[in-house]
Amino acid sequence: MDITPYKGGAADSPGVDNVIQLASNESALGPSPKAIEAFKAAAGSLHRYPDGEARLLREAIGRRHGLDPASIVCGSGSDELISLLITAYAGPGEEVLYSQHGFLMYRISALAVGAMPIAAPETGLGADVDQLLACVTSRTRLVFIANPNNPTGSYLTTVEMQSLRDGLPPDVILAIDAAYAEYAGADDYTAGQPLVAAHDNVVMLRTFSKIYGLSALRVGWCYAPPAIADALNRVRGPFNVNAAAQAAAVAAVEDIDYETRARAHNDTWLPWLARELAALGLPTHPSAGNFLIADFGAADRAAAALAFLKERGILVRGIGGYGLPQYLRMSVGREDENAAVIAALKAFVSAAP
Repeated sequence: MDITPYKGGAADSPGVDNVIQLASNESALGPSPKAIEAFKAAAGSLHRYPDGEARLLREAIGRRHGLDPASIVCGSGSDELISLLITAYAGPGEEVLYSQHGFLMYRISALAVGAMPIAAPETGLGADVDQLLACVTSRTRLVFIANPNNPTGSYLTTVEMQSLRDGLPPDVILAIDAAYAEYAGADDYTAGQPLVAAHDNVVMLRTFSKIYGLSALRVGWCYAPPAIADALNRVRGPFNVNAAAQAAAVAAVEDIDYETRARAHNDTWLPWLARELAALGLPTHPSAGNFLIADFGAADRAAAALAFLKERGILVRGIGGYGLPQYLRMSVGREDENAAVIAALKAFVSAAP
């Protein structure tokens, strides 16, 4: 009962038929047409159980990223894989560590198995390697790092991630939650594959909910050392990824041209949003994802802006639950959606006393 249930971004606004949904970091372009066709084609086999090993999907992911399919485990979104890792490796009296403004599911999943969630202080809205290592105790079982981080958009460099891994005891698992890796284009960023390949206590988590636009189907995957992959396969459900989701995900991961188009869209509109928000006196934190957090200076002003936008059918995300009540998080949308949110915020700023 210590768990505060996770609450997703708003999906509707009373009295508004066509809302602009920028609250959940979904793909601005939606799924690949090839993924949609694969999903439709699966409709005739809904009476059949899915492949419990997701073999074709694991092989497609392996080809795309140069990974051994035997080291890939698929799940119902990366959320399930977070839960499975904690279920397999932590329990009462043990600790799950993450950064101060890290993804809420780390805390929730830790509490669900009776483990103690520990939040390490951040520096400048970013994970701090020294602070994380200072929080490691003999009871620590896993360290989760969202890289890039949701909701702040910050990231740790390849060198920083190596330093974090090297500073951990060998019996502590480093779980790299790279849900937004496809958007992160900095030269000093690595999603995590080399660390997993080189060490037996590192796991990389990925998702099809972001750049691939398959949020509704709940598909995630992880790349793990053989022993950890084996443990996850022992505790997961036998048919945890449905057949239609597997088919759509295979088509999505193979449609490299569409992924490239989605990334290019984000590369254009993320900095545009940052500039426009700054011009309104709403500074943003640098982001390596497909979203920004804008600083409204005070919690009551952020709440007022959230309500103002919602009345106009524009949905963004309040992040008071992450300890950042003065900020609003907004996803990159289509060109018209981005223009609409800026126009509405311009009206909000102009109307403020």
